Amino acid sequence: MLVIRLTRVGKKNQPEYRFIVSEKHKDPWGDALEYLGYYNPRTEPPTINLKEERIKYWLNHGAQVSDTVKNILIDKGILSGQKAKPKGIRKNKKKGESEAEEGEQAAAEKTADENASDQSKAENQTENKQAD
Repeated sequence: MLVIRLTRVGKKNQPEYRFIVSEKHKDPWGDALEYLGYYNPRTEPPTINLKEERIKYWLNHGAQVSDTVKNILIDKGILSGQKAKPKGIRKNKKKGESEAEEGEQAAAEKTADENASDQSKAENQTENKQAD
């Protein structure tokens, strides 16, 4: 399956991106089938230069687009539809780590509940002493 996506080029702390067509499972920094334009987010307004005819050609031949590219193409009027919603940052946890963290959270909640019940017992005892 082909995909149109961005690949980062440029110096450290100076990002620029190229629109490329490549296989979905291939490394985005490897060989691309075709370069379709560039995107510089550091200029005001951001510079976007696209080969619209070639993008339409690849879309007609079954190429998919990444979420970011889809949003840019909708802004430029090449695609129509709704923009893709941003996805949250996914934290990759190892299987054992997530279970350990859940166990720690449950233990902390249990300790907090015990502390609260101990405190309420102490308050009840002081109230009883004052009543006598």
